[in-house]
Amino acid sequence: QVQLVESGGGLVQAGGSLRLSCAASGRTFSIYTMAWFRQAPGKERELVARISSGGTPVYTDSVKGRFTISRDNAKNTVYLQMNSLKPDDTAVYRCAIRAGSLGPYDYWGQGTQVTVSS
Repeated sequence: QVQLVESGGGLVQAGGSLRLSCAASGRTFSIYTMAWFRQAPGKERELVARISSGGTPVYTDSVKGRFTISRDNAKNTVYLQMNSLKPDDTAVYRCAIRAGSLGPYDYWGQGTQVTVSS
């Protein structure tokens, strides 16, 4: 089992920044991909960004150039630096991990609310 604990959400004005953190504990040797998803009210969950154990990031188009995903393998922690935030970024953000480079995500955090006011 792996436990994920997120932090860093909150309320920010458009154009502002937030940094999300997600710390993993438990059977962390099995972690390969770490990712951030988000879900806004009435919308489907979407992948925001993911990062491999080697540090290769992938972003959804809407956040490219604004968000940066990073990870500290020694701390089993993944971060999401969010800059130039827009009201459309408002959502519940959840981190997730999986043991491989493909397939479903095995473990999920509880989620943290990010609200961007206009």
